[in-house]
Amino acid sequence: MRITQKAVSLTSLQGLNRNLDAVARLQERLTSGRTINAPSDSPTGTNKAMQTRSDQAAVEQFGRNISDADSWLSITDSTLQQMLDVTRRVQFLTTQGASTGNSSEASRTALATEVASLRESLLGLANTTIQGRPLFGGVSTGAKAYDSDTGGYLGIAGAGGADVMRRVSFTESVRVDLTGPEAFGPPGDDLFALVGRIADDMVNDPAALGQGLDDLDTAMKRMLGGVADVGARQARIDREQQINTDLALSLEIQLGDVENVDLPDTIMRLQMQQVGYQAALQATAKAISPTLMDYLR
Repeated sequence: MRITQKAVSLTSLQGLNRNLDAVARLQERLTSGRTINAPSDSPTGTNKAMQTRSDQAAVEQFGRNISDADSWLSITDSTLQQMLDVTRRVQFLTTQGASTGNSSEASRTALATEVASLRESLLGLANTTIQGRPLFGGVSTGAKAYDSDTGGYLGIAGAGGADVMRRVSFTESVRVDLTGPEAFGPPGDDLFALVGRIADDMVNDPAALGQGLDDLDTAMKRMLGGVADVGARQARIDREQQINTDLALSLEIQLGDVENVDLPDTIMRLQMQQVGYQAALQATAKAISPTLMDYLR
């Protein structure tokens, strides 16, 4: 087969262009710091990077959900603790009223007035809100969990398992609320009705205060159960937060393995490619060196 000078020139130019293109790609990787600058660089790597970025977005949302759940549970715990302190004061005054049943009417009225005031404090705490929603109102969209005057429950509790949930991982959700009936008893026979009845018995029926003390014990045990429940969920949130942090770090490493350039390896390959390109230039110059006839044409 006869090989013409034109064929040699074309083959040499094609080889030079391939070498120059390889040098350009390596330089692009070094300047961008990424091995994938276009989907065509690595279709499988691009697909993996997109999946990893999707997982990272989900993990960031889990982090926000965990932070929100932590706020709900922390405020619920502190509110219950404050209400327990107020209830202990009611218990003390009730004990005092039961022990001095034959005291003057003025003394019993003073005790009743303080107990009634403590009931208002309890209702105020029970109407604590978070992000504009009542803390003990369940899935209610109203502004309050309890009516400040009557003490009636205004929230929505246990309606078809409608709890306030937060997704904290790909597989787990955590309930963050505690409804009023769960913490303070069923409507009509809850803590607020009990304290109101005790305030009335202080004046009108001191002999009934003994039953009031028993009912207060029951109410406080229910509230302590709520505190324990919230504490258990808080511990679960803490564990999920650590798991989420570890997962975010792992995904960042995975994305770096796919996208980030290996600097030592890429620099070495670039230098080798540049040496090869220079050698190809010199070889091509000798192979297709112009003659006098080329200039005369």
